[in-house]
Amino acid sequence: MNNETIEVASVQVRKPAAAKKNKSGELSFLGFVKKNNALYIMLIPVFIYFITFKYVPLLGSIIAFKDYNIFDGFLKSKWVGFQWFELMYTNPQYARLIKNTLLISLYQIVFSFPAPIILACLLNEVRNMAFKRSVQTVLYLPHFLSWALVYGLAYMMLSEQSGLVNDMLKGLGLPTMDFLQSPSAFRTVVVSAGMWKEMGWSTIIFLAALSGISPSLYEAAKIDGAGRWKQFQYVTFPGLLPAITILLLLKIGNVMDVGFEQVYIFLSPITYEVGEILDTYAYRLGIMNGQFSMTTAIGLFKSVIGFVLLVGANKISKSTTGESLY
Repeated sequence: MNNETIEVASVQVRKPAAAKKNKSGELSFLGFVKKNNALYIMLIPVFIYFITFKYVPLLGSIIAFKDYNIFDGFLKSKWVGFQWFELMYTNPQYARLIKNTLLISLYQIVFSFPAPIILACLLNEVRNMAFKRSVQTVLYLPHFLSWALVYGLAYMMLSEQSGLVNDMLKGLGLPTMDFLQSPSAFRTVVVSAGMWKEMGWSTIIFLAALSGISPSLYEAAKIDGAGRWKQFQYVTFPGLLPAITILLLLKIGNVMDVGFEQVYIFLSPITYEVGEILDTYAYRLGIMNGQFSMTTAIGLFKSVIGFVLLVGANKISKSTTGESLY
């Protein structure tokens, strides 16, 4: 056998670097990001959106403390401190605006918020899937209508001249009423229109929560002799409670945001006294009259009030039900 030198090239296989862990053996934040880098890359457009349209505009809040002049800009406009907030506090007109905003928001919480919960529970009891899907589709459609179309439908129903409701009242020999121009009916009309428009769409969240309840819980309840009401009381409602709590907390945090389009489309000079809210007043004051500092102060005031209410409601919910946003 010839003495031949056989050289074997050593191949060094480089293993991927393991994610860094801390002393307790858990992944560090940077290690977790590196391990799930694909997911974080997908989040980049979301971060860009929030930074561009949510956080950068916050810098403009500085004009709430200035006598803003469009030619001087943000930095060179004159400082006036809390002048605009003092005006809100001393002017009785703002008390009316805050009252209208809170009342309409309260009506929405009392009447509009429970409506999709009740509707989702009713749809959950339907066993004919074809009928259930058909009803869901019909209920979702109003969400895609603009508020201009909703007002048009409301006019066709409630107008004193040609509205269907007043035609029925005439046929019954009862006095007619101009619901759209009546201060006493304004809040009822606005809240009812919003409930009709968004009730079906809002059921999606609660139907998803209902689908997450294990069927074994219902089977166990049936074995224990529970009827439909007892099953709802001890299985369905507890399963919905986390979703209800979170959405209610978010609604409380937005208690000063009634919905500009919803109110503005129904508003008229006759109903200003009971229907004008902070958003519609800020629109007239800022867009039409150019008082940008005052409208910014109104927006900042709404944000602070919403933040305080959200934090307070979250603490109460966490101590009473154990459910919270954080």
